[in-house]
This record gives sequence, C-alpha cells and structure tokens, in this order.
Amino acid sequence: MNLCKIVKKSKEQARRVFTQKQNKTFLKKFSKTPFNERIIFVPHCMRKTSLCKAEERDSYYICANCGQCKIGAINELAKDFGYKSVYILKGGRAITKIIETVHPKAVLGIACFYEGDLAFKLLKDYDLAVQFVGLTKDGCADTDADLSAVSAILQLEEK
Repeated sequence: MNLCKIVKKSKEQARRVFTQKQNKTFLKKFSKTPFNERIIFVPHCMRKTSLCKAEERDSYYICANCGQCKIGAINELAKDFGYKSVYILKGGRAITKIIETVHPKAVLGIACFYEGDLAFKLLKDYDLAVQFVGLTKDGCADTDADLSAVSAILQLEEK
C-alpha cells in the first residue's frame, strides 16, 4: 500500500475526529443560542457555477434561491427558523471578516473536513458556539452535503 495514501487517510480521519469532538463540545451552547443569533457558512463549491444566480459580494455570495443546488434548500430552512443569514463563502478568510461585522453568537459551518478543521481553529478565540457538517462529496467543485444532517443541526434548540 502506498504510504502517501495511508498518511492522507490518517489526516482525514484525524480531522473527522477533531470536528466531531468540537461539535460535541459546543452542542449545548449552540442549542441554547436563539436562531436569530446564528449564521450559516456554506462553501461556494456547492454551487452549480454555470447555473447559479447568487449575488456576489466582497468575499461571499448571497443565495438567490434559483433552485439549482442544495444551497437554496439550506437558505430556505434557515429563513424558516429565523437564522440571521446564510453566507456562501468564496474562501476561509471571509469567516473572521463576517464574524467581526455581523457579530453572531453561533455558527453552523458546512465544508470539507479540511476546511472545517481550519474554521474551528480560526474561531477558537471568538465566543461562539460552532457546529459543523462535513460534505458528503468534497473537491473544489460540485460538492454535496446531506440535507438531513444539515437540517438536524440547523434546528437544534434547547427548550
């Protein structure tokens, strides 16, 4: 077996374990945070770029609900629950800029495990409850996420 493949698999597994531990750590705080104090970060790689009608902003996009990808469904769920907003990120550097501008109390991030790992580390100095849903198909284009997993986290609330 190729040693590079073994190292890559073990790094991926370590990222999965790290993000699962972080989710567990912040679960209660996230559940207690009102929906209108939460935002969602979605990677731009989930867009169907040739069909997407999202409005481009500085370092992110705003979903136009064109129905061409699952981001529209995530956006609709977020609106139904009263989330502050959904940001389709062009890259990870946009995260802190948005956090410092919008001041959410909680973040639901959807990304590959590599980006999720980086985001948790990037947000560790902010007083935020963070939850993460890993992509079911990653890469740099035409990625996918499990809508039922996203929905389950999105609607968490402690009553």
